[in-house]
Amino acid sequence: MTPLEAADRADTFVSHAYPERTVDLGEVRMNYAVAGDASLPALLLVPGQSESWWGYEAAMGLLAEHFHVHAVDLRGQGRSTWTPGRYTLDLFGNDLVRFVDLVIGRPTLVSGMSSGGILSAWLSAYAKPGQIRGAVWEDPPLFSSEVRPAFGQGIDQAVAPVFAAWNKWLGDQWSIGDWPGLLRAMPTELPPEMLRHLPSMFPPDEDAGPPSGPPQNLREYDPEWGRAFVSGTATASCDHVTMLEQVRVPVLLTHHFRTVDERTGRLTGASSDDQARRAREIVTDAGGRIDYRSFPDMPHSMHEHAPKQYVETVLDWLATLD
Repeated sequence: MTPLEAADRADTFVSHAYPERTVDLGEVRMNYAVAGDASLPALLLVPGQSESWWGYEAAMGLLAEHFHVHAVDLRGQGRSTWTPGRYTLDLFGNDLVRFVDLVIGRPTLVSGMSSGGILSAWLSAYAKPGQIRGAVWEDPPLFSSEVRPAFGQGIDQAVAPVFAAWNKWLGDQWSIGDWPGLLRAMPTELPPEMLRHLPSMFPPDEDAGPPSGPPQNLREYDPEWGRAFVSGTATASCDHVTMLEQVRVPVLLTHHFRTVDERTGRLTGASSDDQARRAREIVTDAGGRIDYRSFPDMPHSMHEHAPKQYVETVLDWLATLD
């Protein structure tokens, strides 16, 4: 299938507080927004799965006091090109390498959340020398987003039922689009222990009322992303142990809400305590620096639900670096 440009989905989008721009990276046209003065240190923000750049909107004004901020839409999300059949960590990562070269044009800090946190780790290991100065990994699914991880729960024992349901009822490129069917199916297609804990990981918007239709972030997301992670095609070429052994810059790992069901062993959260510990050990044993902050009561996205605390956490960590 041919790539799907934002122009093909023009009626999907809404306006936001920051103007949006586009850069041609070759296979994809990447959408992004900028905040802050160009004289300030550069910061690249990488959203999580099903999140567009504007998930950082509340934090960008605070960050702009300290950084020249670039927040991107990854391929398959937001206004960036959708690329059927081509959603892998290595493709996402190399898109970001080209973005840093063509748009930022100087060494940058990077902060990514969830799948974006895995990509922040990918850049920590595989970006061109000198591109990345330091990296924040905001609640990344280390090991738990792999099909056969070296440690702990794989994706089938973690978030897979959510991604699988999105893809089943919405379809690749929204080819099905059965939103009412998805709502009816979620209580039976998600394990009960996951249903109990998901509101702690993804708090509902109390002001939004009952959902009358798909939320804007899902409208801008290609559900094939989820299928690529559940099947393992997204992660097959990016073994997490090997990636962590290659980390070459200082790292901050934040770890948010997580719980493991005693009966089934199912993980609700990005990674378990053991997986986060193993990740730190691998980076440290390879000679890297990784600092760890645990926020067990924090929703998955600190930058969205607690933007002030997110910015303070990033700044406090940066103050410890040379």
